[in-house]
Parts: sequence; C-alpha cells; structure tokens
Amino acid sequence: MPEIIYSKVKEDTPLLVINRRWEISEDRTDVCSEDQLLQISTKKLSKGTTFKPHKHNILKRDTNTTHEAWIILKGAIKAKFWDIDDTLIHETVLRFGDCAVVYNAGHGFEVLQDGTILYEVKNGPYFGQLKDKTFIEGV
Repeated sequence: MPEIIYSKVKEDTPLLVINRRWEISEDRTDVCSEDQLLQISTKKLSKGTTFKPHKHNILKRDTNTTHEAWIILKGAIKAKFWDIDDTLIHETVLRFGDCAVVYNAGHGFEVLQDGTILYEVKNGPYFGQLKDKTFIEGV
C-alpha cells in the first residue's frame, strides 16, 4: 500500500503519497485517491496485455493548486517535505522505481548518486517561477 503523509496542522489534509517499486503487483493499485488532481496507478503487466484504445472526454476541472510527482528511473535522491506551516514533516530516500506524489507539501531534494534520472510531472499550465513558487525560509 502506498504511504500517505498527512498534515499535523490540518490532520485531514494529505500532503503527499509515496509508492515503492516493490509494492507494484499484478493488481491495479491507485496510488492517489480519486479526488486528487494527479491520478497515478500501478500494475505489473505481462507480455501480450492490451488495453482498448481510447481518448478522454473534455471535462471542466477547476484547480488553484499545483500537484507534482517524481518517478525515479535511475539512482537515488534524499527527499524532504514540509507541512503547510513550513515545518519539516518527512524525509526519505527515493530509489529506482519509487514515486512520490506531492499534493500540499513543501518539498525539495538532494541527488545522492551521479547519473540519477527522474521524471517530474505536474499539472499545468506553468506561469513561471515568480508566480508558481514560494521558497521556504531558513532552509
């Protein structure tokens, strides 16, 4: 099961979810709950598996926040996450195949191995760093 980290300030608010590579099984696992902006699922697939071709319908989705996911393809990072009041709430090492989905947490990371490769996925549009980010003071 994915690990969900909740805010200590607003206890019903999920800050992030972490899914480890070894947790991926033949059964579909929804890493994110249905109400989250990013929807990530996992499933170990066998040769010959097919999915019926499809496209997605146009639906109005209102949001005023950015959610982000990191998927580690190679190497390792030390990830740190801050609660909504800017206090450090969680630290972990993410390695090959791990995924962190950030909903409401402040976040940053340090690369631990040369040649580390990751995907960073966010909802858009992106309006540039000045509009998009507030840096956490004292870190």
